[in-house]
Amino acid sequence: MTPAPVIIAVDGRSGAGKTTLAIELAARLREHHKVSLFHLEDVYPGWNGLAAGIERYVTTVLAPLSRGGAADWVSWDWEKHYDGPARTTLPAEIVIVEGVGAAAASARPMLDAVIWSESSDDDRRTRALARDGSTYEPFWDLWAAQEDEWLATDPVPDHAQIRVLNRADGTAPDDVLQALLHLPALAAVLLPELSARLGLQLHAERLDCVPDAARLFHTLYGRSPHAVWLDSSLRTEGLPAERSRFSILADDGGRFGQDVRHRSGVTRLTIGTATVATAGPFFRWLDGVWGRRALRPPEGYACEFTLGWLGYLGYELKRETGGSDVSSETPDAAMIFAGRAVVLDHREGSVWLLALEAPDAAEWLALARSAVAAAAAAGPTGDTVGTAGTGPVVAGGAMGTGSKPAPAFTGRDTESAYKVKIADAQHEIAEGNTYEVCLTTAVSAVVPANPADPAGPDALDAWATYLALRRKNPAPFASYLRFGELTVASTSPERFLRIAADGGMRAEPIKGTRPRGSEPARDEELRRQLESSPKDRAENIMIVDLLRNDLSHFAIAGSVTVSRLCAIESYATVHQMVSTIDAKLKPGLPRAEAVAACFPAGSMTGAPKISTMAILDRLEEVPRGVYSGAIGYFSLSGAMDTAVAIRTLVISADGAGGAELSLGVGGAITADSSPQEEYDEIRTKAYGVLSALGSEFPPD
Repeated sequence: MTPAPVIIAVDGRSGAGKTTLAIELAARLREHHKVSLFHLEDVYPGWNGLAAGIERYVTTVLAPLSRGGAADWVSWDWEKHYDGPARTTLPAEIVIVEGVGAAAASARPMLDAVIWSESSDDDRRTRALARDGSTYEPFWDLWAAQEDEWLATDPVPDHAQIRVLNRADGTAPDDVLQALLHLPALAAVLLPELSARLGLQLHAERLDCVPDAARLFHTLYGRSPHAVWLDSSLRTEGLPAERSRFSILADDGGRFGQDVRHRSGVTRLTIGTATVATAGPFFRWLDGVWGRRALRPPEGYACEFTLGWLGYLGYELKRETGGSDVSSETPDAAMIFAGRAVVLDHREGSVWLLALEAPDAAEWLALARSAVAAAAAAGPTGDTVGTAGTGPVVAGGAMGTGSKPAPAFTGRDTESAYKVKIADAQHEIAEGNTYEVCLTTAVSAVVPANPADPAGPDALDAWATYLALRRKNPAPFASYLRFGELTVASTSPERFLRIAADGGMRAEPIKGTRPRGSEPARDEELRRQLESSPKDRAENIMIVDLLRNDLSHFAIAGSVTVSRLCAIESYATVHQMVSTIDAKLKPGLPRAEAVAACFPAGSMTGAPKISTMAILDRLEEVPRGVYSGAIGYFSLSGAMDTAVAIRTLVISADGAGGAELSLGVGGAITADSSPQEEYDEIRTKAYGVLSALGSEFPPD
């Protein structure tokens, strides 16, 4: 008897392309493995024999194969409508079983992976009848009724690790094979395929020109359902230049494009037509796909992003770092893998085109060159490109042509209710349960759809909204993320964490805010007021100490330093107090775990972090979602850079032209906080975003 094989089931309704998928998948796996293939249609006892066929398959085929033995089974003669000859299926390193019922409940304990193949009803019927002709046609309804009855009590799709939309265009087998590589149960046996996937080659081109970034993004990715623009829209003297040197534009198109969502302990990764679901912590999954230096930067390229993952980590991932388990309406993480991207170097005045070597790389590079040239020739006018109106987006115009009234926001907490929560936070401080509580709330608006014209002036234009935000409130860590019906438009000024390819780590927390003054003298007075404020300095220093501790868990001893303490940085609408903490990552330690050790940002929790997060759960009562998480990239160079998701508008479209807009705001509460000053601070922080929409902070 041979060792127990890895058994993969390919299930789905009749006509979903299971047989072809299984045969093609077996052919690809046979390059490195011995593979056996079994078709359930060989044992169904007639057109009314689905249930009996599943029982035969489980007892006479699957059970012996799962023990590493040969399976002796009786075939069915479809012409004579009776049992046919006895046959034997030999065990192998990998066994693929395919057919309706291959992953039935009685079979699943013996399976290592379940693939569910699905197609539209029309496509399935066409395929099935084309394959079996008139033989099958009289029995189609009979067989379909059996499938309905079986799936009503045994919802196999809900138990599938991989679901594939099989369009019969030849893409499904490669997509499924790539998805299988992400299943922990198959990792050991599929090492040869995994090694082949890691053998990536990077093609890089430099173009010396300065394209308009908004126009370029709209041209390349305006129709992409999943796209990311990490937009260094602020390039101002007096701020660290490295923060706003590079902008990154990408989508999940091309041979290597992938899309991932994580919710409440389950990660769903989409690769082309296949989606693979794995249970477990997201940071553990992230460590498996990132954290090793798979690609080095090309010569002369200063950015550490050499393609990789881009998107956000939501605040509710705190369940993996000591916080409680809270469910959010938005995914706990959403990212794309970009196998090709455009990087703008604002300091050098150049553009880099990056693409992994693939059959479609040359075509994309040609398209990107053309788009860059057009965006450079057009000049800096791209802020109006692709908006719903014909002119520039003005205050109140981000929803359409400019004539539509601005969104009317409502507050989650009234002023009095928020002040009560401030008092509750100060009580927790007095009791010794915490030193600082970063209390947050949110304002939101609902933009209804126009049933007569979903694309008309009542419809929300998320792209125009972001362009209005970046013009009104530019920031070094601005970003525009599009994930289907979810859009994130951020003008964050705060870095969460950077890890360089060489292991250098940096965090730059912000604590302390004042509004900008309309007159120079008043503006300078507000700046100096923040700089000299004992309360704001105390808040900032508490978070610095917290981050020094977070970084120290993964840092070389003695490498944690504070290079800036309580420095003042000025932005379009606010002055901010910022500190910089640097460290050096210990060689060989998992980089994703280092990120997790610092997550969520201490500037958004307070100190000590874990006990304060529990207090915040009780006071705030609702999940934060994207807000307070992190936005940025995880590069194939082993580097990462992320911003704290603040000054961030989250737009959830309803698919019919309507949408909900949400903006989180908050501030640090200490023992000597003034409730009125704290409430005024959240209004100040909201101003940069709300004013760009022509909206006001909601009255009570």
